[in-house]
Amino acid sequence: MSEPTGAARRRGPFKVGDQVQLTDPKGRHYTFTLEAGKNFHTHKGSFPHDELIGAPEGSVVRTTGNVAYLALRPLLPDYVLSMPRGAAVVYPKDAGQILAFADIFPGARVVEAGVGSGSLSSFLLRAIGDQGMLHSYERRADFAEIAKDNVERYFGGPHPAWQLTVGDLQDNLSDTDVDRVILDMLAPWECLEAVSKALVPGGILCCYVATTTQLSKTVESIREIGCFAEPQPWESMIRNWHVEGLAVRPDHRMIGHTGFLVTARRLADGVEPPLRRRRPAKGAYGEDYEGPGSGSGGSGRG
Repeated sequence: MSEPTGAARRRGPFKVGDQVQLTDPKGRHYTFTLEAGKNFHTHKGSFPHDELIGAPEGSVVRTTGNVAYLALRPLLPDYVLSMPRGAAVVYPKDAGQILAFADIFPGARVVEAGVGSGSLSSFLLRAIGDQGMLHSYERRADFAEIAKDNVERYFGGPHPAWQLTVGDLQDNLSDTDVDRVILDMLAPWECLEAVSKALVPGGILCCYVATTTQLSKTVESIREIGCFAEPQPWESMIRNWHVEGLAVRPDHRMIGHTGFLVTARRLADGVEPPLRRRRPAKGAYGEDYEGPGSGSGGSGRG
């Protein structure tokens, strides 16, 4: 039985073509690709790549300036933050939330719109495996090319489960019986009708948006289309901690807001979503509300 795509690049001694992440004494990272006969240069000296080729992961190398560097393969979260970018990447903390709360499973059939630099595509492909299907749509050809290069660099070549289409999702979507749809775009509400036809009953829609205005319109549009269960919006934040003996305190910097996530389950055809029991806050759909359903007054919701 052959190994899953990219697995051989994640274990064993370092080989030519492997990505290597060096960590210096101050915790700074440097990522490069191993090439026979090449040298790695820093302001603290250099060392030959050949010194790492064949060495076990977790080795320590010293430069000509006698500075020690720890050599490891970059984790996927490290890789996506250091890879070339066309568009902003989906941060690892959000990719992890998408994998968990969109319930991405091995063999899943997934549609993704808004590939950007290929960060989320890499996470999704590793989760669905070779037997799954990821069809990614990207409007900009230059972004698609950067994403393709980044994904193939991580996996060591083309991934058998990946199809990349340049164009608008709502104009090109032909996939059916899709388990999950991930929308990372400015106006995901424009694609709801198309993706609702592609999703299987019980399938999950997950939208990634940056602003509260987008969040509001996305949630209200999902409610209005009428074929999804109640959408769930949230965001996540990460704060590291400094631990030195009894000096235990939170770091002064944290990864705060990067984006909002919204998930919703596809209902069976012909089924109406149950009425929500809770009442909206007073004025939530008042005269100043201009979102979905505002043409009918909006204040009668709840």
